Amino acid sequence: MGQQFYNKLEWPYPVKWHLKNEISTDVLVLGGGIAGSWAAVAVAKKGVKVALVEKGATIRSGAGGSGCDHWESAATNPCSHITPEELTLAMIKDHDGYNNGISHYIECKEGYDRLLDLEKMGGKIRDTEDEFKGAKFRDEKTKFLFAYDYENKFTLRVWGTTFKPALYKECKRLGVDIYDRIMATSLLTEAGKQGTRIVGATGVNGRTGQFIVFKAKATILCMSRPTRVWLFSPGLPGISEFRPPQCMGDGHAMGWKAGVEFTLMERSIRGQWSGERSYPPYGTGNTHNTWYACSLVDANGKEIPWIDRDGNILKSIFQRYRPASGQKFFLKGGGESDFHLYEYQGPDILPVEILLKKGFKLPFYADLPSMPKYERKAIWGLMVGQEGKSKIPILQTYTKAGFDPEKHLLQSYGEGWTSASFLPRERQLFGVPGGILNDWDLKTNLVGLYAAGDQLFASDCVGHAAATGYYAGRHAADYAMRSSEPRVDFQQVKSEKNRIYSIINQSDDGIGWKEFNMYITRIMQNYCGEIKSDELLKLGLKLLEDMERDEALKLYARNPHELIRSLEVLNILTNAKMIIHSCLARKASSKHLHFIQSDYPEMDPPEWHKFITVKLENNKVKIGELPIDYYGSLTENYATHNEEYIKGGIN
Repeated sequence: MGQQFYNKLEWPYPVKWHLKNEISTDVLVLGGGIAGSWAAVAVAKKGVKVALVEKGATIRSGAGGSGCDHWESAATNPCSHITPEELTLAMIKDHDGYNNGISHYIECKEGYDRLLDLEKMGGKIRDTEDEFKGAKFRDEKTKFLFAYDYENKFTLRVWGTTFKPALYKECKRLGVDIYDRIMATSLLTEAGKQGTRIVGATGVNGRTGQFIVFKAKATILCMSRPTRVWLFSPGLPGISEFRPPQCMGDGHAMGWKAGVEFTLMERSIRGQWSGERSYPPYGTGNTHNTWYACSLVDANGKEIPWIDRDGNILKSIFQRYRPASGQKFFLKGGGESDFHLYEYQGPDILPVEILLKKGFKLPFYADLPSMPKYERKAIWGLMVGQEGKSKIPILQTYTKAGFDPEKHLLQSYGEGWTSASFLPRERQLFGVPGGILNDWDLKTNLVGLYAAGDQLFASDCVGHAAATGYYAGRHAADYAMRSSEPRVDFQQVKSEKNRIYSIINQSDDGIGWKEFNMYITRIMQNYCGEIKSDELLKLGLKLLEDMERDEALKLYARNPHELIRSLEVLNILTNAKMIIHSCLARKASSKHLHFIQSDYPEMDPPEWHKFITVKLENNKVKIGELPIDYYGSLTENYATHNEEYIKGGIN
């Protein structure tokens, strides 16, 4: 069916509809980004057979495939003045406890180890060419460059564009079986029943359309967090999305259907980098993250002040890189948290109305020329050049257009560092979003299934993905070595294959994937926006269920590319439903979760200071709860679960 759409001129690859390929391995890693690549490396180092499945090309795929400019989890580097425990507890406190104590302790405890591993693989983590010799943020002995807190030195500036190719090369050296251009579509469960042991997954080739069955003793989910739920630009997805547009939450949808337990999925924030009204990430002058701690001036050239966490104006540039009085250290500056327990507030974080009342005049500009030489060079030449999706569209394009950071100002648009003005109903899963609930082995509630990176709840940056990926890999390998052979249910495989190929049997006068995605975003904006109520949420859920029952059957695909895109929007629909179920489960409003429930207006009542969990059990939504500190002692539990690693049993 559908063969009339194809000939050699229309589609450059052989189409293999309905053909099936079966692959057996010990550990199956789904997602070849930073977390997935590290997971595969860890498994292979243990001598266990591992298959890595990636929707794109592993050498550059994933949110970190195009680079990263800093590594904030290097608490154990020789120059650091804080401990992994201190840094983890600060991260937890900064979000009022709504954070993943387990995964972030792993990040802080093992993040520097992964950096050293990257260096051995060929990644660049030091100023080996002495470009910044003599800079205040450089350690002359190690040649490390530090970001943000120059006094405590636990965040390193790095050359992140070198990391993914180095990881790919290491995977190949270790004999990892890499399956590129394959989208994972479902998790296979023992006896085909929801909530049982995971025994593998299914996938479809994005070039040939071939169906593939993977059988494995252990599986690790290492895919991206959900995107394109509230905002989607059919014309400009590559420019206006912070993460690659194909990183949109496949793993969350697969896990939900299999019975995986999630938490914090009710947390969303106002849109930042998404949709057609956004500017390219890091493409406008600001003070956040990559641009930290740039000076900003108004239209008359008047400098806009920086303030510390206590509201004091910082009088010199280098005060922006040191803790406030009575503060041992601070986290990266510029607005990652809205509550600033540990952060300084850059000029574009302050409300524009306040600045205008103080006499500042729009527009505002990033003032790189006034910055000290090395600070300016670090922002424009290093940080902007190495951060994800900024090297080519920002650094190279602006330079080619004539932008000179020693001479020119760069305009700052919109509200704060977000680069555009978003409506309250236009939301995003960003910062520390919801995701899969994990234990101290990074295992899910399902036997044989592990998770890492953006699949975990309260996930964060590249360092978090690297550390948790490697950690999940070694624990999954241990499980695989002692587990029995998996048995795949034939009927479950057949059902998934029929679901996938039903899309190519539709006529092309049905619904395209872009239109379908836009339907979802409009429902979520109207019924799951900033201010929520039970009635709104239930109406939104009904509309999504109607889409699943009716419009989903009209989705069509003319080639394997469109088949992948169609399967993605079905996953977005699943994730949207999960989000609404999570919102209905929390019967209280919360500042730290950016959660306003008009039926329950009391903000952060003590009895609701807890994790709410959701999962499918016998295809019915089951709600649970966990204490905010369910993970217990960080140091004791880590030691109990990682004796071999602590003793140096894994190189």
